Amino acid sequence: MLPIRTFLIPPVLITGTGSSGNVGEEINKLGVKKGLLVTDEVLSKTEMLEDIKKALRESGIEFTLYDKINTEPTTTFVQEGLAAYKESGCEFLLAVGGGSALDTAKAIAALVTNEGAIEDYMGLNKLTKRAAPLIAVPTTGGTGSEVTIFTIITDTKTDVKMLIGSPFIMPAVAIVDPLLTLSCPRGLTAAVGIDALTHAIEAYVSVKAQPMSDIFCLTAIELISDNLRQAWANGNNIEAREKTMFGALAAGIAFSNASVALVHGMSRPIGAYFHVPHGASNAALLGPVTEFSLVGNPARYARIAQAMGEDITDLTDMEGAQVAAEAIKALIRDVRIPSLRELGVEREKLDELAPTMAEAAIASGSPGNNPRQPTKQEIIELYSTTYEQG
Repeated sequence: MLPIRTFLIPPVLITGTGSSGNVGEEINKLGVKKGLLVTDEVLSKTEMLEDIKKALRESGIEFTLYDKINTEPTTTFVQEGLAAYKESGCEFLLAVGGGSALDTAKAIAALVTNEGAIEDYMGLNKLTKRAAPLIAVPTTGGTGSEVTIFTIITDTKTDVKMLIGSPFIMPAVAIVDPLLTLSCPRGLTAAVGIDALTHAIEAYVSVKAQPMSDIFCLTAIELISDNLRQAWANGNNIEAREKTMFGALAAGIAFSNASVALVHGMSRPIGAYFHVPHGASNAALLGPVTEFSLVGNPARYARIAQAMGEDITDLTDMEGAQVAAEAIKALIRDVRIPSLRELGVEREKLDELAPTMAEAAIASGSPGNNPRQPTKQEIIELYSTTYEQG
């Protein structure tokens, strides 16, 4: 008998090439007229954003622009964005960009209806009221933030990357348009693509996996492993971009409902102490953590190998799991994921901070979802292994 499960997705999910042109129409359906357009400094200067603005104006939508985001999301951006929202008398938020813009907008939306600072809501299910309406339009094929109940915000006072999770911050509308990823640089395409693959793999092997999330996981693994190389090699390959982005979307839905595991737990301290982008640190960790975790659920990892197109006929589950690990490492190599060293992590500082980082990883709760439960010492050793493999 299966346990009772809850499965959450945005109320409205729009996909397809050119779908971002419908943004004004979808906002009008929400019955709101003035919003805060949240994006980053780079996108703010692009023709892509001008097209979004044009679509809003043609639909009679007023907006105030907040485009100060130039790093991963921080409490400073959230505070500034919230002030702009209130001063302009906004009724909704529209986030256009990568994970930084989307996560910042989710946090702002939460504080529109919930008192206090975003730091007050670190953890799970602490919000008491539904956030302001948010329309999420991703421009990278990776984070899945447009379909999740999570946001990650760095506290600028403590350097802690705070995970805030609640169904109340699920976007009201997600619009996923592959055309918006065409200008995504090669390195970012690789990092967010492997980040999305990590979401799918961790959700599939998570102790919180459920039948519905499994469907999305396996679809995501197949789409990403089949198409990321081509999307990386030729950014104008719209078919590969489209399939990779849909894989990332499926992965986001999966981990929002089944959670993530050890890779994400170890990744957040790397971001906090070394200021490495979240997707890049996840990508660097995925290979070593997969090899560590195989023994905890070899049957699931063997199924991952099949989803990646590997032939595991006549192999035992453990042999099939090892094939999955090799296939994952091959994909990571092919799209030139940088090592921790190449990402600017200093070995001496890593060794010094590793015990503290291991404690932070365990405290996040994510390693508790891993099929092989790690000790603090094993996490310390994994940080070292990851650095050496680079």
